Formats: sequence, C-alpha cells, structure tokens
Amino acid sequence: MELPSRIESGDRVESVEDVPRGFFGVLGARIGKQRGDAAPNLHTHEALALLQNYEESGQGWFWSTDAKGRLTYITDSVARLMGRTSGALLGTPLVDLFLPVDSHGERQRTLPFLLTRQSKFEQLPLRSAFEGDDRWWAISGRPQFDAAGKFTGYRGSGTDVTAQRRSAEDASRLALYDSLTGLANRFHISKKLDATLAAFAQQQRSCAIMLLDLDRFKQVNDTLGHPAGDALLKQVAERLLKIVGDKEMVSRLGGDEFQIILPDIEDRGKLGDMAADIIASLSQPYSVEGSRCIIGASVGVAIAPFDGLSSDDLVRNADLALYAAKGNGRGRFAFYSSDLHQAAEDRRVLEEDLRDALARGEIELGYQPVVNSRSDMVTGVEALVRWTHRERGRISPGVFIPIAEEANLIWPLGEWVLRKACEDAARWPGDMRVAVNVSPIQFANPDLPKVVANALAATGLAPDRLELEITESVFLADSAETSRMFDALKNLGVRLALDDFGTGYSSLGYLQSAPFDKIKIDQSFVRDATIPGSRNGAIIAAIVALAEALDMETTAEGIESLDQLDLVRKLNVSHVQGYVYSKAVPHDELLAHAEAGSWTIKPTGPARQRNDRFSLFRKVGAIHDNHRYGVVIRNLSATGAFIEGILDVPVGTRFVIDFGEGQLVTATVRRSMKHQQGVEFEQTMVSDGNGGLCTRHRVSPYLIAAAAQQTSALALPSFTTTADWKAA
Repeated sequence: MELPSRIESGDRVESVEDVPRGFFGVLGARIGKQRGDAAPNLHTHEALALLQNYEESGQGWFWSTDAKGRLTYITDSVARLMGRTSGALLGTPLVDLFLPVDSHGERQRTLPFLLTRQSKFEQLPLRSAFEGDDRWWAISGRPQFDAAGKFTGYRGSGTDVTAQRRSAEDASRLALYDSLTGLANRFHISKKLDATLAAFAQQQRSCAIMLLDLDRFKQVNDTLGHPAGDALLKQVAERLLKIVGDKEMVSRLGGDEFQIILPDIEDRGKLGDMAADIIASLSQPYSVEGSRCIIGASVGVAIAPFDGLSSDDLVRNADLALYAAKGNGRGRFAFYSSDLHQAAEDRRVLEEDLRDALARGEIELGYQPVVNSRSDMVTGVEALVRWTHRERGRISPGVFIPIAEEANLIWPLGEWVLRKACEDAARWPGDMRVAVNVSPIQFANPDLPKVVANALAATGLAPDRLELEITESVFLADSAETSRMFDALKNLGVRLALDDFGTGYSSLGYLQSAPFDKIKIDQSFVRDATIPGSRNGAIIAAIVALAEALDMETTAEGIESLDQLDLVRKLNVSHVQGYVYSKAVPHDELLAHAEAGSWTIKPTGPARQRNDRFSLFRKVGAIHDNHRYGVVIRNLSATGAFIEGILDVPVGTRFVIDFGEGQLVTATVRRSMKHQQGVEFEQTMVSDGNGGLCTRHRVSPYLIAAAAQQTSALALPSFTTTADWKAA
C-alpha cells in the first residue's frame, strides 16, 4: 500500500496491521498494546493527536527510514521548510537532506558512517542541503529490528538549532575576530603564527611578518571623535586587504596596530615594495562622516628563520623594527637587524640628553641657501636645526626630531628655533628671507600665531621676511580649526610654503583654499627625474604650471647634480635648494656673505645623477679562495662599494662580501689602488626603508647549519660557512 505522508486525526486505526509503517502509526499502536487496552484505537488517537500537536508547534519533528536508509516518514512542515513536500521526499535517502560534514568543517562521525554501522546517535548537528534553506538541524535516531533481529530501518527526531548554532558561531567569531574590522584578532593571529612557524621550521621555509602602526590616528579621534576613528579603522582594514589579499593573514591587534603574516617570502626587495605600497595606500586621504582625513603608517618587518624562530622572538623583533621606522621620521618601513637593540637603548639615552640640550647650548641653527634658478642669486635661506652632543658629536635631525615629537619636546624646541631664526635674520642687511619648518604638532597648537607674533615683535623682523614651511600632513582633516590657523598666520603678514609637496597627501582641493605663497617640490621627484623613462619630469612640469596659475613660487629640493639643475631650469622651477649650490652654513658665514652685498653661488657638483652613496666606516668580511679578509667599507651604493684593507688586488678579482647576519654579496673588483678597491656588486642591494641598504636575500640559518655539519663531517678547510667566517 502507498504510505501517506501524515495521519489525519479522523483516520481510524483498528489494529497494528492497519497502521502504516510511519513513525506515528507504529508508535501509537505500541502505546495501545503496551497498556493492554481492548480498544487501542482510542489511546492511539490520543497519542497521535499529542504528537501531531508537537509537530505543529515547530519545536521538533520526526522521521523514519527503511533498511536502505530511504525515508518512509518525515514531518510535513519540515519538508516544506526544505522546499519540498513530505510525499515528494518519501523514498529519498536520508543523507541527501544534509550537506556532507566536510563542507562545513565539522569534526565528527558522519551520518552515512553512523547509518552504515547501524549505530544510535543523538543531537548530530547537520546543515540543510537544500538551496535557500540555511538551517541547522540536530538529528537523533535509533536503529529498529524485527522479532528475528533483522535490521528494518531507523526512527528518529530532529530539532531546529539554527539560532543556537549562529549564536555559537558569533561567539566563536568574537573570540577569533575583531568585532570592528572583521580582521583576525590578537589571539587568533598569534595562534596562526605559532602554527605556521612550527610547520615551516620542519619544512625549512621562511615566513615574514609586518607590524603596522598608524601615524597621527590619535589626532583623528581627538579632532573628529571616536566614531570617526572607528570608521577610519574600517577603511584601513579594507585597504590592507586589497594589498595582502588573504583575510586570514591580516589582523588588528588593538587600537591602531595591525599585523600581517606573509608565508614563504624572504625577499627583502619584495617585502620593501609591499611595505612601501601599504604606507602609500594608507596615507591617501579618507572620507569619514563627510570630513576628509589624512593619516600615515609606519611598518616594521621581521623574517623567520633569520630574525627569530618563535613567534615571541619574531614579533618582538618586528616591533623593534617598527620602533626604528617611527624613530626615523614615520611614514617609513624598517627591517629588523640585531643592532636595533642597541639603537633602542641609544634612543632612550638621547631622549634624556635632548631634554637638557637647549639649556646646555648644544642646539644651533644652520642656514641652507635658497637660490634663484636663473640668476644663481640667493634670495633666502632655510633654518635647519643642528644638535652637537657633548660626547657623541653631531646628531642628525632625522634622529632627534622624531624623538622630540614623541617626547613632547617639539614645542619648546620649535619655539626656540623660530625666535632664534628671526633674531638672526633681523641682523642681515637687505631683504633676504628666512624659512622655518613648522611641525604638525606645532600647527595643531592654537598658541602658534601668538608665538610667531611674539618672535616678530621681539626681534623687529618684517613679517614678509619670515616664511613658515608647513607639510601636507597638517591637513589631517578638513576642519574649521585648520582654516582658522591659516587665517591667523596670514593676518600676521608672514609667508606660507607648502613643504614636501607630492609625498602622499597631495590634494588640489586644499591648494584652492590654503593661502600658500610657495610650493616646495619634494626631492623624491627630482632624484629620479633624469633617469631615462622616468615620468617625474612631467609631474614637476605639472606642479610648476599649477603654481604659476595660483601665483605661487616653486622650490625644487635636494638638487645635487648639474643634470638635475638643468632639468628643473628647463621646467621653469623658480628656486633651487640643494648641495649643487650649498650645504647649510653657520650663521657667521651667512652674515659675511650678506654684508658683502648680493650673494651669488656658482653651481658645482657631479655632471650626472649617481646612485645614492652612503659614506660610512663599517667593518665587513671579504672572502676569496676560502680565506676571509677583514676590510672596511668607506662608501656604499646599491651597485657597489669602496673598500680598503687588502693590498694590490688585481682588477677582475671576485669576492664574496659578508655584511653579517647572512647578508652575502658577490662583488668584482673594478678599480684597484694599493690598499683601496672599488667593487661592483653582482646583484644590486635594496633599500632598508630607513635610508640605508641591505641585501635582497640572506643565507638561511638552515643552510648554514647544514653546511656546518657537512664541513665537520668532511673536515673541509675553514671559512666555508658564514658561521665560520664570523668566528675567524
């Protein structure tokens, strides 16, 4: 007989034989039989009515199968939720109602396995397999056997556990993911890094991590409020995901700190490019609640196994690199190196010494000429602060200015620089201007106009001879405070220059409203403009045209070679600043030139731009024919170096230069002069993000250890491995 999908309350059940093999029929008949009723149909109907009411309440449902696992009964209301009718589902294998376990990552015995084993099961969580039905069901079932012990099928029940399941998933998500950005949280990324490093150590694979810290994010919270800060963090997360790609590898550690895991990458050229892309992307303007915001980012990079094998070591070292990047001016990236430990301690000591540097008279000003590009005549100077430490000598502004900003020393230092520059300029004959840098921290202080006014009044300097250089980062938000500050400064009669134009925050919008008198073209555009194929020349030309249309002057910074000077002249840049004319000079020298009348400087320098060279004194190893020689690098560029320490080396000799920490470069001697050699690298070095250079690749500690074992086993000559070279 055909099995009905359900038993209606009006059906008569006279005996067990008349009841369909559905779940209710058998259950109802058994109830009557067990109670010994003469008229079992009455009690059966009562039981069926109760169970039917239970079904209709939606609290649970029932099912049964034959010995082959095909449905012989299913609650009709549940069938409809699955987009079917109970009649249409009869004969369907029970397992077809649910997705396989592997599709949703459950770690449990599968339904087909349990049915095959004829095992009892309770509250087995399964997800509906029907399109449009995203429910989870908890299924229970018991195997059934006839009087002879033969398996006849299953009878069971189910309940809807979707709400509980989603609640559990939400709780799990909160435990593993950041509720604001949706990125992995600190706990989740820490576990992932532990697991990745453990697996990669066995497979001798590399893994890099980046730590990111947003620059000036606190100012967004303070200026626009925490809801705006939260909205900004969401946009930061989106930009990071566009660059990295894998959501599981990007995390928000908390606040404005982020971490990225980059498996199987140890090429510091690629990592540097990615770090630079991240910084550039995060530094582009944001639109938050109708306001335009600008922040920045600093990045620290550490790579396993070179910079640590455990997650604790790797994160700590990446944090040191991040600290170094922030300490060198922010908006930078830095790779970890072992000397950063000492650098961090040196930085702490410098901060303490800087607090007393003004009182001890260690701070002074130098003045770099700003020259008319056509006449070679000096029209003004930029005041550059100098610190001569009583023990360590000259400290670079790139080192101590970030320290001053972090230690809240930039305001008193900036006030001193402003007053001193005005005091000196007031003594110069003629109308030569002096330019003074104003940091974003100073610009955000509402007392800045009063400080400028007091400096002018105290020194008697004409306001139009003072030029305040302001970087684009002051446009953190299009706020009324920014506009009021510009108005207050211009009302004093001083000139305003937009410094470092084009370094990542540029917007034509604020050039329309901000009352600038000059645009300073960042040296990064000039540096590569003469290289064949560079588009920087076109960018400079566009900036000049824009400035002329807005009645502004232009100054090209960092001009060092004659071909660079020729280019900016052809592009109609009005003023030039750089070593091609002069470095910063002491005040006494400047005063002597000014008193002599007009100050004209003849440009001098290399005919063409050269690769950046770094003058340094660094001891390294030069390996040749299994011998290691101690040499000193006096001059270093991306393509070669000038070394000394080996006598009369023939041109063409090949060395392996060991810079330490697994950094090896093959070099060929191109020039030889007694104990000095000029060598050319086989592979160019890459930027370390902090103005220095490093090798693109390093020799893995795994290879060093393997080579050391092989050397020991074969009793080969010494100096075969980096470890041996360093020990020699």
